[in-house]
Amino acid sequence: MNKKPRSLARIIIPVVLTLVTIALIVWPMLAGGQYVVLDPKGPIGASQRDLIVITTILCAVIIVPVLILSAVIVWRYRDKPDNKAAYEPNWSHSTKAEVIWWTVPIIIIGILAIVTVRYTYDLEPSKPLASEKAPVTIQVSSLDWKWLFMYPEQGIATVNTLNIPADRPVKFELTADSPMNSFWIPQLGGQIYTMSGMAMTLYLQADHEGQYWGSGANFTGEHFGKMRFDVNATSDEEFDNWVREVKQNSQELTQEGYDALTEPGTSNVAYYSAFPEGLFQNIVTKYVVDGNGAHSKHGSSSEAAGANQATQESNQDEDKSAN
Repeated sequence: MNKKPRSLARIIIPVVLTLVTIALIVWPMLAGGQYVVLDPKGPIGASQRDLIVITTILCAVIIVPVLILSAVIVWRYRDKPDNKAAYEPNWSHSTKAEVIWWTVPIIIIGILAIVTVRYTYDLEPSKPLASEKAPVTIQVSSLDWKWLFMYPEQGIATVNTLNIPADRPVKFELTADSPMNSFWIPQLGGQIYTMSGMAMTLYLQADHEGQYWGSGANFTGEHFGKMRFDVNATSDEEFDNWVREVKQNSQELTQEGYDALTEPGTSNVAYYSAFPEGLFQNIVTKYVVDGNGAHSKHGSSSEAAGANQATQESNQDEDKSAN
C-alpha cells in the first residue's frame, strides 16, 4: 500500500526542484531585473555573452535529451503489476544506440573546442581593440580595500570611481599593492587578476553612455565586499570637462597621501588633481629584490623590461671580458 505514494514522491520531488530552479533563473528577468553579464554594453562583453550562449546551447544538446530519456526510462520500466514493457533479460548491445551516444557527444565536443579556441584568441585581454579612436590609458591598483585609478595622460587620479569616454577603447594597466584581487566590470568584459610585482593589460570599451557597476571579484579579507566602484561612460566632451573639473577643484595625491591609502581600510570616493610621477611603476616594482621580481617574466612595463635587458647585456659583456 505504501509503495505507490513512495514512487510518486520520487517523481514529484525532482520535478518540483527543477521548476523552482527554472523560476529562480527566469523570475528576475520577468520582474524587471537583469543579469548584467547577459546585458553587455561593449564589444568584449558582447563576445563573451555570445560564447556563454553558444556553449550553453551545445551542452543542452547533450544534457536535455539525456534528462528526458532518464525520466522516460524510469517511468516506462517502473515496477508495477500491469507493466507491458518488453522483458529482455539477455539484451546487452545495440549498435545503433552505441553510434548515437558516442557520435553526437564527440561532434559536440569538437564544435565546442573550435568555438572556444577561436573566442579565446579573439578575447585575449591585452589585444588592442579595433577603433579609429586612440585608446585612453588608465592605470589601476587594487589596495586594501579600495581601488586607485590613475590617468597618466590626463595627470589625475581617483579612488573608487572611474570615468571613461564612451565608444572609445580603454587600455587598463593593472597591478596590486596588496593581496591579489580581481578587476571586473561585468557589462564591459570579464574579470582579470591584479597581482603585486606584475602589471596586466586589459582592453575594454563601452559602446553606450551610462553608468556601469564595477567590483573586486576576489576574496581579500574583511571588507572585500566593499571594493565596488561606479563606471561612468560619457561623451568625449563630457570626459574632457570632467578632467578639467578634477584638476581645478581637487588636491594633489602626494606620496604621503598614497602611503595613507595603502593602509588597510575602506575609503569614500576621492579625486586628485595630480599624483607622483612614476607611481604605477613604483607600485609594480615595490616587491622586486635586486632587479628580479617573482613575476619578472610576465612583464610590467617597458621601463622594467628595458632595465632587465640592460642588465643581461651588461652581464654578457662581463662574461666576454672574463673569457
